[in-house]
Amino acid sequence: MIEPFDFKKLLSDEMMEDDTEFIPLITNEEEEGDFISENNLEMPVLTLKNTVLFPGVVIPITVGRDKSIKLINKAYKGNKTIAVVSQKDDKIEDPGFDDIFKIGTIGYILKVLRMPDGNTTVIIQGKRRCEIKEIVTQTPYLIGKVDHLPENRPKKNKNYNALMSSIKDLALKIIKESPNIPSEASFAIKNIESQAFLINFVGSNLNIETNEKQLLLEDGFIEERALKVLGHLTKELQMLELKNQIQSKVKTDIDNQQREYFLNQQLKTIQEELGNGGHIQEIINLKNRAAEKKWSEATANHFNKELQKLERLNPQAAEFSVYLNYLELLLDLPWNEYTNDTFDLVKAKKILDRDHFGLEDVKERILEHLAVLKLKNNMKSPILCLYGPPGVGKTSLGKSIAEAIGRKYVRMSLGGVRDEAEIRGHRKTYIGAMPGRIIQNLKKAQSANPVFVLDEIDKINRDTHGDPSSALLETLDPEQNSTFYDNYVEHDFDLSKVFFIATCNELSTIQPALRDRMEIIEVTGYTLEEKVEIGKQHLIPKLLEEHGLKKSDFKIGKKELEFIVDGYTRESGVRGLNQAIAKIVRNQAKILVMEGKNDPKISQDIVVKVLGAPRNSDKYQGNDYAGVVTGLAWTAVGGDILFIEVSLSKGKGKLTTTGNLGNVMKESTQLALEYLKVHADEYGINPETFDNADVHVHVPQGAVPKDGPSAGITMLTALASAFTQKKVADKLAMTGEITLRGKVLPVGGIKEKILAAKRANIQTIILSEENRNDVEKIGADYIKGLNFKYVNDAREVLQIALTNNLVENPKFIINAN
Repeated sequence: MIEPFDFKKLLSDEMMEDDTEFIPLITNEEEEGDFISENNLEMPVLTLKNTVLFPGVVIPITVGRDKSIKLINKAYKGNKTIAVVSQKDDKIEDPGFDDIFKIGTIGYILKVLRMPDGNTTVIIQGKRRCEIKEIVTQTPYLIGKVDHLPENRPKKNKNYNALMSSIKDLALKIIKESPNIPSEASFAIKNIESQAFLINFVGSNLNIETNEKQLLLEDGFIEERALKVLGHLTKELQMLELKNQIQSKVKTDIDNQQREYFLNQQLKTIQEELGNGGHIQEIINLKNRAAEKKWSEATANHFNKELQKLERLNPQAAEFSVYLNYLELLLDLPWNEYTNDTFDLVKAKKILDRDHFGLEDVKERILEHLAVLKLKNNMKSPILCLYGPPGVGKTSLGKSIAEAIGRKYVRMSLGGVRDEAEIRGHRKTYIGAMPGRIIQNLKKAQSANPVFVLDEIDKINRDTHGDPSSALLETLDPEQNSTFYDNYVEHDFDLSKVFFIATCNELSTIQPALRDRMEIIEVTGYTLEEKVEIGKQHLIPKLLEEHGLKKSDFKIGKKELEFIVDGYTRESGVRGLNQAIAKIVRNQAKILVMEGKNDPKISQDIVVKVLGAPRNSDKYQGNDYAGVVTGLAWTAVGGDILFIEVSLSKGKGKLTTTGNLGNVMKESTQLALEYLKVHADEYGINPETFDNADVHVHVPQGAVPKDGPSAGITMLTALASAFTQKKVADKLAMTGEITLRGKVLPVGGIKEKILAAKRANIQTIILSEENRNDVEKIGADYIKGLNFKYVNDAREVLQIALTNNLVENPKFIINAN
């Protein structure tokens, strides 16, 4: 509510003329509604900017506009009755009929005062609600036709009386709670006897917008108006109580702070007298811990210099905790604290073989490192990068290496890291500053020579916060990381003894300068036999323990494991195999709990029941159609086979490629077609065929993006088969890049591709001669039953791939004539 106006002062005997008669606030006739409504009365219309006049309420109005002053002076000399309405927009200086609210109040001018500052103030009492029907004239001021509006008053009953009582109580409570309303205002509320006037008086003094007051005035039902006033009063009281509560809380907090400050000052004085204050004891503890550290002289000098700064700071200063945390970090870091490496290579080999099946190249590299370290005892640790598909054991290999050489193990995931400060830390002057994650992990490991796994190094992001991969350049350079600089530590830390192992799925996304600092070791996928052994030796025992089953509750044979690997997993690693076996283990656990016992033997029928029908989408599909050739591809989850389909139709030599192919693969298609055009005579192809046929090359599974040059010879064979209508050799697959002159170049991912071919029941594989070494590295047991054809040019490919048998009912033959 706003403060009621002091009418006693304005209407005192000294300020009023002798013949002025004081008009009562509201008459009995108006209270009871016993009056005759009059319509089409012409009277002056006074417009108000920021307030609303209610019946019975007396308000002072400062008049400034010339029209309004003329209106007041004229009306005051006449019958003193005017219509008072509010403007819709208070910025309009000369409002018309459309700029005012139509519902207003007929007012009676009690007094016109000329104030000392030159302004004119008029005291007006609202009499009755009215409606402005039209404006008769706008000069010299507004004159309109006005209708009286009746007030719909309810019959007095208990509910209405309770409503009036609630309004009065809330108004008195607001006056009491608000520091801005004088206590004398409560006397005015208490002395109002008219219920209608009480509603209008309180509504007029509500602290709400002019539009909301206008809505109250326009409500012709007194009881409805009273309910709205009660709602506004309730809201205002709640806001006032909340405001008082907040102010009280702030005052209490300030008082507590002042109290704590004086107590801290007294405590500081007492501690200084005793000579062993709290912060002094902390500084003494820091000095004692520093005396036991094995750090270098330069590090010790740096620590002592920072400690002297701490001693000069006031313990109550914000910088005190910053320096204290910084010095505690320096003490927590393992400066020159190393664990002793175990050089028992036989034991190390047993641990590596125990935890990981296969991965012979990686194990050999670790044993080589241990052998050199044992001989020289001062070799800087290498930075290895294990590169391969997901699920082959790259990350878990780091833990096994740490156990094998007796070092602490630390793993830091770099996937999604996009802020350089994650690597190098923030400067300690920033709010919430922290050291980088490398320093944090070394603090956690409490060793300066742990096995440190940088997981998913190929998934670092780069944005406006910097390039974290560039920050890793110093970390992973053996010539620089002996003086690694963290922005928070602000002092060189030796990382040269840390055994860093990075893991990645893609080499292409790693910054070239960073890749150059690491020794790349390719971790290829597992063969079917290897997956079966991993399942028997590692996955099943681990899953039984996790699910609370004994070995006697779960027994599965080699054939069933091969069935699971072959029918339900299409990956280089063993994550999918682990999930499939876990599902079967959970099914056995459910049966055991529900029935009290289960059949421990897992048959193929149980596998199919639990896992569903096997997926054989990558099986060889025969050679019954011309232009369909099986290719070999590498994917992020391992090797796979793909079918390249070529169809010819009568046209003008247009080449179309579909199947979500990348630019490199499209170029391979164009190269193969151009080669075939040049050597058409060698393969008995009519040259006119190329001008009279449209070529459509499609690679199925169009939702999967495909790219790379390794399908070059496959494209060539498919095109040659389509143009000659000759069958392709049965159970044949191939991979290799082709050049415009027919040279077959080597490609990568050979092991994964060979494993995919074996899963698809392929018998013969065509490869580049330069890929022979890649095949020889694979164990003979894993490539048993496969026949490899090594070629140097496209002629050899087509000689091997194409047979002399034409397909039945050739689809496309164009004669020269």
